[in-house]
Amino acid sequence: MTPCLNFLPMPHIKLVIFDLDGTLVDAYTAITNSFNYTMRRLGYPQQDALYIRRAVGWGDRNLLKPFVKPQELSRALSIYRRHHAQSLRKDSRLVPGARRLLEHLVSGGYAVAVASNRPTRFSRIIIRHLNVGRYFSYVLCADTLPHGKPHPEILRRIMRRFCFSPSETLYVGDMAIDAQAGRRAKVRTAIVTGGSSKRADIAKQAPWRIVAKLEHLRRFL
Repeated sequence: MTPCLNFLPMPHIKLVIFDLDGTLVDAYTAITNSFNYTMRRLGYPQQDALYIRRAVGWGDRNLLKPFVKPQELSRALSIYRRHHAQSLRKDSRLVPGARRLLEHLVSGGYAVAVASNRPTRFSRIIIRHLNVGRYFSYVLCADTLPHGKPHPEILRRIMRRFCFSPSETLYVGDMAIDAQAGRRAKVRTAIVTGGSSKRADIAKQAPWRIVAKLEHLRRFL
């Protein structure tokens, strides 16, 4: 069994888990470019950037699956992933206030982790490219688990890793599925608007908090 990771005790919330895309990172341009490159290569119609944005968050296989024939999905994934490895290095950036919030959390003794439906390889490319690896003590992605979000297992595993309870954990995401995952894991969940989900869809999931900007989370920490 992996030893639990222990951090300086803090009142109330002790562990903060972040989604990656749309929450800490704006990689929508990179995703759109890789998606439409794949469509062009396979002879399919290109899609509008906003339409692609709304489809993000379920992993790259699920992103491409509705747009290509089943027999071409493996090839589409190969094309997409090869292009995306470079596109992320060119067209991904931290959302405003992200680095400042991460520095605040780490300096305050919080444990900080990432729970992403994005494949591990590409999550790590983003983290290295944006030079934020030092803020995270644990990064867990859905491609290493039987189920991705909105299944709560990814959050439960991170909490077990740190030996913290749901009452000591805050999960931060940008999508309705993040709110669903948080509720199922019984953790307080804050959703930042402006990502992949519409505010109305987020509100239907009744998260603990809905905030307009990531930096607003400092009010609760």
